[in-house]
Amino acid sequence: MRAPFVLFALCWSLSGAAGPDSCIACHSAIEEGKGPASIIKNDIHISHGLSCADCHGGDRTSEDPEVSMNKAKGFKGRPARTEIPKFCGACHSNPDYMRKFAPRERVDQLELYQTSVHGKRLASGDIKVATCIDCHSVHDIRAVKDSMSPVHPLRVADTCSHCHSDKERMAQYKIPTNQYAEYRTSVHWQAMTKRGDLSAPSCASCHGNHGAKPPQVESISEVCGTCHVLFEQLYNRSPHQAVFSTAGGGGGCVVCHSNHGIHTPDTGMLAGPSSICAPCHDAGSPQSNTAVQMAGWINGLDSAIKHSETVLAEAEKSGMEISEAQVRLLDGRENLVKARLALHAMQPEQMRIPIDAGMTVARETLQAGQAALRERDFRRYGLGVSVILIAIAILAIRGLIRRIESNSDTAQDSAD
Repeated sequence: MRAPFVLFALCWSLSGAAGPDSCIACHSAIEEGKGPASIIKNDIHISHGLSCADCHGGDRTSEDPEVSMNKAKGFKGRPARTEIPKFCGACHSNPDYMRKFAPRERVDQLELYQTSVHGKRLASGDIKVATCIDCHSVHDIRAVKDSMSPVHPLRVADTCSHCHSDKERMAQYKIPTNQYAEYRTSVHWQAMTKRGDLSAPSCASCHGNHGAKPPQVESISEVCGTCHVLFEQLYNRSPHQAVFSTAGGGGGCVVCHSNHGIHTPDTGMLAGPSSICAPCHDAGSPQSNTAVQMAGWINGLDSAIKHSETVLAEAEKSGMEISEAQVRLLDGRENLVKARLALHAMQPEQMRIPIDAGMTVARETLQAGQAALRERDFRRYGLGVSVILIAIAILAIRGLIRRIESNSDTAQDSAD
């Protein structure tokens, strides 16, 4: 039994550590910078004063491995994969313990995980599913707000894709593996990565994190509605709500907008070759005609506002005062947004209200811009006429001066 003690003593002397943490001292010497002891310095537990023994048990103050790794001292060692959630939950489910370190931290993660698809499969013996360490890492667990954390908003989709983009891994579950690729084409991904909006949705926003579960048919609009509140309220008043409900076949928002690859909506979704209405409504049907009409209204208002913007921009470039019209045009843009929003209720008479209001603004601002351009042209004409008259006056004065000079020369010659 002397061999383990000799090995430990060697590790301790090589580490040069004088502190009480025998775990780090020995592992630092054994691993040579390639193991837990080398990366644990970045771990959030370390920053709170915790260390190896707080998770793995044992006596970290003892230099004798037979003591430090003695089960009588609470040593747990490396947990089985099926035990990892409970292993982490021993602390993270204890509100009294967690309150000492992170008072606002939730303590229901284990409970939620057990309700998730991952948790249920793990409980049934499937060790391929994700556990705490697959998402949060192991010995270099970082705070969510840390940009290097695998569950940071900018990284969480990539973390999920490690499993969900693996065709071989997903084959036995019959789950497609294109979700991440589609998500990277979406408006949500663009908002997060291009505009820096960390509140933009990622996998966990819709599926949950610890209680991960695909949204069911009856809950899709509610899931989307957590962010898109007004859209959900209008959708719930639309004829589509009943059709897309569970009884009607289901689908909700994803029928029109898809799920992972959500792109910027446009009127091409209502009319034209890429219309999403076509699979349900035959061309020429009342519903299809209504969709075409709504698309025409939106396109018309958008074009009218852009025309006003162009005219006002030209007037501004010419130095004309058109600030009041520019401010007024903001109302037109707001009505365009309201019209696009009202579309989700599929009630043309309600959509017509912001369309008409927006068109009124577009006409008024266009007239203001055109009036400013007319005034500009009048000023230019007046300036041109003035320049010509001034030029004529200058020429006349110059001619008069020459005549006077000529008469003066003649008189001088006569006197001589």
